[in-house]
Amino acid sequence: MAFFRTLTLAVAISGLSSLAQAETTLLNVSYDVMRDFYKDYNPAFAKYYDAKFNDKVTVQQSHGGSSKQARSVIDGLEADVVTMNMSTDIDAIVEKGKQINPGWDKKFPNEAAPFSSLQVLIVRKGNPKGIKDWNDLTKPNVGVIVPNPKTSGNGRYTFLAAWGAALKQNGGNEAKAREFTQAIFANVPVLDAGGRAATTTFMQRQIGDVLVTFENEAEMIAREFGRGNFEVIYPSVSIDADLPVAVVDKVVDKKGSRKAATEYLNYLWSEQGQEIAAQNYLRPRNTAVTAKYAKQFPAVKLFGVNDFGGLKAAQKKFFDDGAIYDQIAAEIAKKK
Repeated sequence: MAFFRTLTLAVAISGLSSLAQAETTLLNVSYDVMRDFYKDYNPAFAKYYDAKFNDKVTVQQSHGGSSKQARSVIDGLEADVVTMNMSTDIDAIVEKGKQINPGWDKKFPNEAAPFSSLQVLIVRKGNPKGIKDWNDLTKPNVGVIVPNPKTSGNGRYTFLAAWGAALKQNGGNEAKAREFTQAIFANVPVLDAGGRAATTTFMQRQIGDVLVTFENEAEMIAREFGRGNFEVIYPSVSIDADLPVAVVDKVVDKKGSRKAATEYLNYLWSEQGQEIAAQNYLRPRNTAVTAKYAKQFPAVKLFGVNDFGGLKAAQKKFFDDGAIYDQIAAEIAKKK
């Protein structure tokens, strides 16, 4: 009997140990040019989490155009966290899906944006079209590759960067900014749903003369296709793109994964998280890490979304159904 009591106790202890080591699985729904960053970040976080809590965590990824991803979450994709490139996509999940609580942008530093990026111009080796700035994208013989602003934050940032550059060149003249931006989008032969699809169109399908995308995507292109196959052009002015994150409250409360999800996002601000971000050409918030990688981040004159009254105002003015982007797209279609 003593033997069986000992055996039963051992089995019970073993069962408790197994429960203690039960693995947590998180789903991070993100925009598509962040695949490579999270491929590096997730193992580092899992190692940190296991060391701190003696618990295993696995992170699954879903990538696509930022707005398309937000729509998937609204429609029921059970993300524990969302890591987007525009706050309006997270706001849509708050307002339409009710899965994220209001005030999400106050739960982490820097309005919940652990790093930033900006729009750059990727041209073919030797820059055969002599592209140097936004003005060159309006020339009739230049094919511009950019994702669809209706489904991609990358595309919306490109639109706003072009519009803002035109405003600065023309003393704030909105009519000229519209004409300028329309001329650029008239040169777009195909609108992909997201930034990584646009990269594939440019690099693999060899369509277009210039790809407009986030600065960090240029490094991913270099790793995948080789550094000698393209050149990066920094325009005279660009837009400062904060890249926000949020816990999906409804999902983590249902799954019991809030602790792991919150730690996952908090760790983005850790020194190691910021280091991994800089290594992937995302502009970090940590000043020491920023100084360490200063040479790879050229100084560029930037304007922000506040120049448009904030992203919500920009969304309503430019990208809501029937707004300026739709009007421009209709005008371009008429001329083709």
